Amino acid sequence: MTLDHAVIPPDISPECSKSSAPPGPRPLDLEPLVPASARATRLRAVPRWVRRATGPLLLLVLWQVLSSTGVLHADVLASPGTIARAGGRLVADGTLPSAMGISLRRVAAGLLIGGAVGTALALVSGLSRLGEDLVDASVQMLRTVPWVGLIPLFIIWLGIGEAPKVALIALGVAFHLYLNVYAGVRGVDAQLIEAGESLGLGRWGLVRHVVLPGALPGAMTGLRYSLATAWLALVFGESVNADAGIGFLMNQAREFFRTDVIVVCLVVYAFLGLTADAVVRVLERLLLQWRPTFTGQ
Repeated sequence: MTLDHAVIPPDISPECSKSSAPPGPRPLDLEPLVPASARATRLRAVPRWVRRATGPLLLLVLWQVLSSTGVLHADVLASPGTIARAGGRLVADGTLPSAMGISLRRVAAGLLIGGAVGTALALVSGLSRLGEDLVDASVQMLRTVPWVGLIPLFIIWLGIGEAPKVALIALGVAFHLYLNVYAGVRGVDAQLIEAGESLGLGRWGLVRHVVLPGALPGAMTGLRYSLATAWLALVFGESVNADAGIGFLMNQAREFFRTDVIVVCLVVYAFLGLTADAVVRVLERLLLQWRPTFTGQ
Protein backbone atom coordinates (compact mmCIF):
# COMPACT_ATOMS: atom_id res chain seq x y z
CA MET A 1 0.00 0.00 0.00
CA THR A 2 1.40 3.34 -0.99
CA LEU A 3 1.35 6.47 1.09
CA ASP A 4 -1.13 8.08 -1.28
CA HIS A 5 -3.70 5.42 -0.49
CA ALA A 6 -2.91 5.28 3.25
CA VAL A 7 -5.90 5.90 5.44
CA ILE A 8 -5.47 7.76 8.63
CA PRO A 9 -7.52 6.19 11.37
CA PRO A 10 -10.19 8.44 12.76
CA ASP A 11 -8.85 8.21 16.27
CA ILE A 12 -5.55 9.75 15.28
CA SER A 13 -6.84 12.39 12.90
CA PRO A 14 -5.66 15.95 13.55
CA GLU A 15 -9.13 17.04 14.61
CA CYS A 16 -9.42 14.21 17.12
CA SER A 17 -5.91 14.76 18.37
CA LYS A 18 -6.78 18.38 19.05
CA SER A 19 -9.96 17.47 20.92
CA SER A 20 -8.36 14.68 22.91
CA ALA A 21 -5.35 16.79 23.98
CA PRO A 22 -5.28 17.60 27.67
CA PRO A 23 -6.45 21.13 28.41
CA GLY A 24 -3.68 23.63 29.02
CA PRO A 25 -3.51 26.06 31.93
CA ARG A 26 -6.23 28.69 31.84
CA PRO A 27 -5.42 32.28 32.75
CA LEU A 28 -6.35 33.17 36.34
CA ASP A 29 -8.92 35.84 37.08
CA LEU A 30 -6.74 38.27 39.07
CA GLU A 31 -8.09 41.35 40.75
CA PRO A 32 -6.14 44.52 40.10
CA LEU A 33 -3.92 45.53 42.99
CA VAL A 34 -4.53 48.96 44.41
CA PRO A 35 -1.39 50.54 45.83
CA ALA A 36 -1.51 51.86 49.38
CA SER A 37 -0.81 55.37 48.13
CA ALA A 38 -3.97 55.27 46.01
CA ARG A 39 -6.05 54.13 48.99
CA ALA A 40 -4.58 56.92 51.09
CA THR A 41 -5.42 59.38 48.31
CA ARG A 42 -9.06 58.23 48.33
CA LEU A 43 -9.18 58.69 52.11
CA ARG A 44 -7.75 62.18 51.82
CA ALA A 45 -10.43 62.99 49.24
CA VAL A 46 -13.01 62.78 52.05
CA PRO A 47 -13.57 66.26 53.53
CA ARG A 48 -11.41 66.78 56.59
CA TRP A 49 -14.30 67.88 58.80
CA VAL A 50 -16.00 64.54 58.09
CA ARG A 51 -12.90 62.62 59.14
CA ARG A 52 -12.50 64.70 62.29
CA ALA A 53 -16.16 64.22 63.22
CA THR A 54 -16.08 60.43 62.80
CA GLY A 55 -14.49 59.68 66.18
CA PRO A 56 -16.85 61.83 68.31
CA LEU A 57 -19.89 60.51 66.43
CA LEU A 58 -18.86 56.91 67.09
CA LEU A 59 -18.42 57.70 70.79
CA LEU A 60 -21.90 59.26 70.89
CA VAL A 61 -23.44 56.21 69.23
CA LEU A 62 -21.69 53.89 71.69
CA TRP A 63 -22.80 56.06 74.59
CA GLN A 64 -26.42 56.02 73.43
CA VAL A 65 -26.36 52.24 72.93
CA LEU A 66 -24.97 51.65 76.43
CA SER A 67 -27.60 53.96 77.93
CA SER A 68 -30.47 52.38 75.96
CA THR A 69 -29.46 48.83 76.94
CA GLY A 70 -29.18 49.75 80.63
CA VAL A 71 -25.45 49.09 80.86
CA LEU A 72 -24.92 52.78 81.71
CA HIS A 73 -27.50 53.80 84.32
CA ALA A 74 -29.07 57.26 84.16
CA ASP A 75 -28.06 58.02 87.76
CA VAL A 76 -24.43 57.54 86.79
CA LEU A 77 -24.50 59.37 83.45
CA ALA A 78 -27.47 60.60 81.45
CA SER A 79 -27.91 59.50 77.86
CA PRO A 80 -27.05 61.84 74.95
CA GLY A 81 -30.74 62.28 74.17
CA THR A 82 -31.52 63.36 77.74
CA ILE A 83 -28.57 65.73 77.72
CA ALA A 84 -29.69 67.26 74.43
CA ARG A 85 -33.18 67.87 75.79
CA ALA A 86 -31.77 69.44 78.96
CA GLY A 87 -29.54 71.71 76.89
CA GLY A 88 -32.49 72.72 74.74
CA ARG A 89 -34.49 73.72 77.82
CA LEU A 90 -31.58 75.75 79.23
CA VAL A 91 -31.18 77.57 75.92
CA ALA A 92 -34.92 78.17 75.53
CA ASP A 93 -35.35 79.82 78.93
CA GLY A 94 -32.18 81.91 78.51
CA THR A 95 -30.28 80.37 81.42
CA LEU A 96 -27.40 78.95 79.40
CA PRO A 97 -26.78 82.00 77.14
CA SER A 98 -26.71 84.27 80.19
CA ALA A 99 -24.25 82.01 82.01
CA MET A 100 -22.05 81.76 78.91
CA GLY A 101 -21.91 85.53 78.58
CA ILE A 102 -20.82 86.00 82.20
CA SER A 103 -18.15 83.30 81.93
CA LEU A 104 -16.84 84.73 78.64
CA ARG A 105 -16.46 88.17 80.21
CA ARG A 106 -14.45 86.69 83.06
CA VAL A 107 -12.16 84.78 80.72
CA ALA A 108 -11.67 87.79 78.44
CA ALA A 109 -10.73 90.06 81.36
CA GLY A 110 -8.35 87.51 82.85
CA LEU A 111 -6.79 86.76 79.47
CA LEU A 112 -6.23 90.44 78.74
CA ILE A 113 -4.65 91.21 82.12
CA GLY A 114 -2.61 88.03 82.36
CA GLY A 115 -1.51 88.22 78.74
CA ALA A 116 -0.29 91.80 79.10
CA VAL A 117 1.61 91.07 82.33
CA GLY A 118 3.13 87.80 81.13
CA THR A 119 4.23 89.21 77.77
CA ALA A 120 5.73 92.35 79.33
CA LEU A 121 7.72 90.35 81.89
CA ALA A 122 8.91 87.95 79.19
CA LEU A 123 10.17 90.80 77.02
CA VAL A 124 11.96 92.46 79.94
CA SER A 125 13.57 89.18 80.94
CA GLY A 126 14.32 87.99 77.42
CA LEU A 127 15.75 91.17 75.92
CA SER A 128 18.05 92.11 78.80
CA ARG A 129 20.36 90.17 81.05
CA LEU A 130 19.69 92.64 83.83
CA GLY A 131 15.96 92.12 83.36
CA GLU A 132 16.45 88.35 83.47
CA ASP A 133 18.36 88.64 86.75
CA LEU A 134 15.63 90.79 88.28
CA VAL A 135 12.52 89.04 86.91
CA ASP A 136 13.12 85.42 85.94
CA ALA A 137 13.99 83.99 89.35
CA SER A 138 10.88 85.50 90.96
CA VAL A 139 8.58 84.32 88.17
CA GLN A 140 10.02 80.81 88.22
CA MET A 141 9.56 80.65 91.99
CA LEU A 142 5.93 81.78 91.80
CA ARG A 143 5.28 79.40 88.89
CA THR A 144 6.03 76.40 91.08
CA VAL A 145 3.33 77.41 93.56
CA PRO A 146 -0.04 75.74 92.72
CA TRP A 147 -2.07 78.70 91.57
CA VAL A 148 -5.30 76.99 92.61
CA GLY A 149 -4.02 77.03 96.18
CA LEU A 150 -4.03 80.83 96.07
CA ILE A 151 -7.84 81.00 95.98
CA PRO A 152 -8.16 81.52 99.78
CA LEU A 153 -5.68 84.38 99.66
CA PHE A 154 -7.44 85.95 96.70
CA ILE A 155 -10.73 85.80 98.58
CA ILE A 156 -9.13 87.46 101.63
CA TRP A 157 -7.41 90.12 99.55
CA LEU A 158 -10.06 90.79 96.89
CA GLY A 159 -13.34 89.69 98.46
CA ILE A 160 -15.86 87.27 97.00
CA GLY A 161 -16.90 89.23 93.90
CA GLU A 162 -15.53 89.12 90.37
CA ALA A 163 -11.99 90.20 91.26
CA PRO A 164 -10.68 86.87 92.67
CA LYS A 165 -12.07 84.93 89.69
CA VAL A 166 -10.44 87.25 87.16
CA ALA A 167 -7.19 87.28 89.15
CA LEU A 168 -7.06 83.48 89.18
CA ILE A 169 -7.51 83.35 85.39
CA ALA A 170 -4.91 86.09 84.86
CA LEU A 171 -2.37 84.27 87.02
CA GLY A 172 -2.69 81.03 85.08
CA VAL A 173 -2.49 82.85 81.74
CA ALA A 174 0.54 84.96 82.68
CA PHE A 175 2.82 82.04 83.47
CA HIS A 176 2.20 80.22 80.18
CA LEU A 177 2.74 83.33 78.10
CA TYR A 178 5.84 84.28 80.05
CA LEU A 179 7.52 80.91 79.51
CA ASN A 180 6.76 80.66 75.80
CA VAL A 181 7.49 84.28 74.88
CA TYR A 182 10.73 84.18 76.88
CA ALA A 183 11.78 80.96 75.14
CA GLY A 184 10.83 82.47 71.76
CA VAL A 185 12.92 85.58 72.34
CA ARG A 186 15.95 83.61 73.52
CA GLY A 187 15.51 81.13 70.67
CA VAL A 188 16.01 83.68 67.88
CA ASP A 189 18.95 82.72 65.68
CA ALA A 190 22.05 84.77 66.52
CA GLN A 191 22.96 84.91 62.83
CA LEU A 192 19.74 86.83 62.17
CA ILE A 193 20.78 89.36 64.81
CA GLU A 194 24.19 89.73 63.13
CA ALA A 195 22.53 90.15 59.75
CA GLY A 196 20.28 92.88 61.14
CA GLU A 197 23.23 94.69 62.68
CA SER A 198 25.12 94.49 59.39
CA LEU A 199 22.14 96.17 57.71
CA GLY A 200 22.35 99.07 60.14
CA LEU A 201 19.46 98.23 62.45
CA GLY A 202 19.68 99.68 65.94
CA ARG A 203 18.59 97.97 69.14
CA TRP A 204 14.89 98.77 68.78
CA GLY A 205 15.02 98.04 65.07
CA LEU A 206 16.38 94.59 65.83
CA VAL A 207 13.67 94.05 68.42
CA ARG A 208 10.91 95.12 66.05
CA HIS A 209 12.06 93.50 62.81
CA VAL A 210 14.00 90.44 64.01
CA VAL A 211 13.35 89.45 67.63
CA LEU A 212 9.60 89.91 67.84
CA PRO A 213 8.81 88.12 64.53
CA GLY A 214 11.16 85.31 65.59
CA ALA A 215 9.41 85.00 68.96
CA LEU A 216 5.93 85.08 67.44
CA PRO A 217 5.61 81.27 66.98
CA GLY A 218 6.38 80.76 70.66
CA ALA A 219 3.89 83.45 71.59
CA MET A 220 1.16 81.71 69.59
CA THR A 221 1.93 78.43 71.34
CA GLY A 222 1.81 80.19 74.69
CA LEU A 223 -1.53 81.74 73.78
CA ARG A 224 -3.01 78.31 73.05
CA TYR A 225 -1.80 76.97 76.38
CA SER A 226 -3.04 80.10 78.10
CA LEU A 227 -6.55 79.70 76.72
CA ALA A 228 -6.71 76.11 77.97
CA THR A 229 -5.52 77.24 81.40
CA ALA A 230 -8.01 80.12 81.39
CA TRP A 231 -10.97 77.74 81.06
CA LEU A 232 -9.52 75.49 83.76
CA ALA A 233 -9.06 78.45 86.09
CA LEU A 234 -12.61 79.55 85.32
CA VAL A 235 -13.96 76.20 86.52
CA PHE A 236 -12.13 76.60 89.84
CA GLY A 237 -13.01 80.26 90.16
CA GLU A 238 -16.72 79.78 89.52
CA SER A 239 -16.91 76.95 92.03
CA VAL A 240 -16.12 79.39 94.86
CA ASN A 241 -18.85 81.82 95.92
CA ALA A 242 -20.26 82.25 92.42
CA ASP A 243 -23.86 83.30 91.85
CA ALA A 244 -23.77 83.24 88.04
CA GLY A 245 -21.86 81.59 85.22
CA ILE A 246 -21.43 78.08 83.89
CA GLY A 247 -19.68 76.93 87.07
CA PHE A 248 -22.64 78.13 89.11
CA LEU A 249 -24.97 76.01 86.99
CA MET A 250 -22.72 73.00 87.55
CA ASN A 251 -22.75 73.49 91.31
CA GLN A 252 -26.53 73.73 91.36
CA ALA A 253 -26.84 70.60 89.22
CA ARG A 254 -24.46 68.72 91.53
CA GLU A 255 -26.67 69.43 94.53
CA PHE A 256 -29.68 67.91 92.74
CA PHE A 257 -27.74 65.05 91.07
CA ARG A 258 -28.57 66.39 87.60
CA THR A 259 -25.91 64.68 85.54
CA ASP A 260 -27.57 65.89 82.34
CA VAL A 261 -27.08 69.56 83.28
CA ILE A 262 -23.51 68.88 84.44
CA VAL A 263 -22.64 67.30 81.09
CA VAL A 264 -24.29 70.21 79.25
CA CYS A 265 -22.02 72.62 81.12
CA LEU A 266 -18.97 70.46 80.36
CA VAL A 267 -19.92 70.40 76.67
CA VAL A 268 -20.20 74.19 76.73
CA TYR A 269 -16.75 74.46 78.30
CA ALA A 270 -15.35 72.15 75.62
CA PHE A 271 -17.12 74.06 72.83
CA LEU A 272 -15.82 77.42 74.05
CA GLY A 273 -12.30 76.04 74.40
CA LEU A 274 -12.42 74.51 70.92
CA THR A 275 -13.69 77.78 69.46
CA ALA A 276 -10.91 79.74 71.15
CA ASP A 277 -8.31 77.28 69.84
CA ALA A 278 -9.73 77.64 66.33
CA VAL A 279 -9.38 81.43 66.59
CA VAL A 280 -5.72 81.04 67.58
CA ARG A 281 -5.16 78.70 64.62
CA VAL A 282 -6.56 81.35 62.28
CA LEU A 283 -4.24 83.94 63.83
CA GLU A 284 -1.30 81.58 63.34
CA ARG A 285 -2.11 81.17 59.65
CA LEU A 286 -2.39 84.95 59.23
CA LEU A 287 0.65 85.98 61.24
CA LEU A 288 2.99 83.10 60.42
CA GLN A 289 2.57 82.86 56.66
CA TRP A 290 6.31 83.30 56.26
CA ARG A 291 7.11 80.10 58.16
CA PRO A 292 6.84 76.83 56.17
CA THR A 293 5.58 73.99 58.35
CA PHE A 294 4.88 70.30 57.95
CA THR A 295 1.12 69.64 57.82
CA GLY A 296 1.14 65.83 57.78
CA GLN A 297 0.79 63.22 55.06
